[in-house]
Amino acid sequence: MSPSSRSIPSLVKYALYLLFALLLGAGLWYFTRPQLPQVELVKVELGLVEATVSNTRAGSVKACRRAKLAPPAGGQISKMLVHKGQRVEVHQILLELWNKDLQAQSVLAHSQLGTVQTQSKQACVQAELADQEAERSRELQKSGFISDQALDRSVTAAKVARDGCVAARSQIVQSESRIAAAQAGLERMVLRAPFAGVVADISGELGEFATPSPPGIPTPPAIDLIDDSCLYVSAPIDEVDAANIKAGQEARITMDALKGRSFAGKVKRVAPYVLELEKQARTVEVEVGFAASPAAENLLVGYSADVEIVHASHANVLRVPTQSILEGKRVLVYRPSDSVLEERVVTLGLSNWEQSEVSSGLKAGEQIVLAPDQVGIKAGVKVTPQVGPVKK
Repeated sequence: MSPSSRSIPSLVKYALYLLFALLLGAGLWYFTRPQLPQVELVKVELGLVEATVSNTRAGSVKACRRAKLAPPAGGQISKMLVHKGQRVEVHQILLELWNKDLQAQSVLAHSQLGTVQTQSKQACVQAELADQEAERSRELQKSGFISDQALDRSVTAAKVARDGCVAARSQIVQSESRIAAAQAGLERMVLRAPFAGVVADISGELGEFATPSPPGIPTPPAIDLIDDSCLYVSAPIDEVDAANIKAGQEARITMDALKGRSFAGKVKRVAPYVLELEKQARTVEVEVGFAASPAAENLLVGYSADVEIVHASHANVLRVPTQSILEGKRVLVYRPSDSVLEERVVTLGLSNWEQSEVSSGLKAGEQIVLAPDQVGIKAGVKVTPQVGPVKK
């Protein structure tokens, strides 16, 4: 074999070695090349943006009516007619104090009334007879059968009898007044429900003495009654946000006890003063009522609750997630042509924790970085896009 024929396989072998080395180098470069950072993108779209205010500390669910009741008079509890958790109707008797002495006075007053009424009838009948006798005396005096003095005696007797009838009738009024006074005393021994509701607590027991609270000296009420048919949320709002809140504004109510649920509400009342509590921010108490009674949720008075009050809203405007906005009202816009991020300053309108209105600087359909505060993400960087879900 000639030397030239032996060199051809050697060249092929060297070429295969070179090709293998090139492929190996290309593979190593491909798998070890620096990866472009991935960023989550969101589209700039039209939607609703609301300006909201939230409470600074947890609020509480309260009843529209809640009464801590005690009998008008003091005394020993002789009848406890309700128990904790019981529902009662308006004017239903809740408890009675010992009142046998007042009952006896009432019976006596009724008996006296019967006696006085009988005496009044007798006096008035006698007055009628005396009037008739006086009239006959006048006829007889005209005929000359009796003297003027006899007529005067008959007329005077009739007048006295009429005055006796009037006095007897006044005794009836006095007896009726005594009955009313006795009945009022009995009513003071009875505690009635001023409204329909549920008994939250009872502090008295049979045989114990119930005492009404003297002025300025609070004592435990005998019965705590709650009207749970009407509920609202009382929550503190920071004083810097209070000027934006007005009665009638829409609100959303959430509660720790009902995770994932939100209830529509309306602002009922804004306190006309600022609370100044030591070591706490100054706040204004705001009351938010439920738009519809959430009876099916079995809400309990005292639940902790938060309110989000909507004081302004713009519909069908350009909006972006609030977290996509950097300090200085800047956003990072993705350029599809070269996969490079571009910094852009925008003009903002209404804003909340989730969405912000963009008045200028962006167009619908453009994509921006959702979380621009990641390490290495800045203007001029080439990135790999990862389109995230649309933010509602």
